[in-house]
Amino acid sequence: MLVLFHGLEGSAQSHYVQSFADWATEHDIHFAMPYFRGCSGELNRGPRAYHSGDHEEIHWLLERFRMEHHAAGGQTLMAAGVSLGGNALMRWAGVHGTVAARFADAIASICSPLDLTASGMAIGRGFNRQVYTRMFLRTMKPKALAKLAQHPGLFDPKKLMATKDLYEFDNVFTAPLHGFRNTDDYWRKASAKPMMGAVRIPALALNARNDPFVPASSLPTKAEVSGLVTLWQPPHGGHVGFAQGRLPGHVRGLPTEVGAWLLHAAGHPSLNKELQNG
Repeated sequence: MLVLFHGLEGSAQSHYVQSFADWATEHDIHFAMPYFRGCSGELNRGPRAYHSGDHEEIHWLLERFRMEHHAAGGQTLMAAGVSLGGNALMRWAGVHGTVAARFADAIASICSPLDLTASGMAIGRGFNRQVYTRMFLRTMKPKALAKLAQHPGLFDPKKLMATKDLYEFDNVFTAPLHGFRNTDDYWRKASAKPMMGAVRIPALALNARNDPFVPASSLPTKAEVSGLVTLWQPPHGGHVGFAQGRLPGHVRGLPTEVGAWLLHAAGHPSLNKELQNG
């Protein structure tokens, strides 16, 4: 079974979800993509949403997927997270250490902002600020206001509507709702990078060095991670891109490569066939 955690404001329609679902179908692997709170089209009821370091949510979900998969006769469970979801997943593995192996056999983070401060600053500058920041805030602000309607007094709506980047948005909404003092505290404590030395299950961290959201200078080095963490840092690929073939190209190379690594790391019996085909 493969459990895929989506990125910021992601959904089942995201191109990477579709491509991983296709890969899983071709390999007769059960596939699940749980929605983070508020992303499914139905607002959750509690006075919280989701965030980049939400390892408690990851744990709750993986525990149940593992239990249900075992009950149905399944054995191998792999998990991957894209961007925000990958940071939360990698942080989960670092926080839980050897216990994580009870719930997942191998994990992968894909184009994840493992240093949230560096990535947060990058997305708030230049072209990223003008295009991607606006795109994210266009859906995040209405969700926050809907949350305020559920729980009056949760935050100041005027301050929220005045926010122009993710740093300001997180300062008003994300950080205080999830127990952090402010954005700086949230980005520091929720980052997976400081915890990667404590990871005790096979883990892959894939980051293109030309990712506009994740500065290459912020990527972890071998000295900063445990011996069970594999670092893939190719020069090209962008943010969850890795397009291949002639224009318009395709994005099937991403799940093919990451999926093969997960099967290998998890010791899945189809490993030899996968390697022969690849």
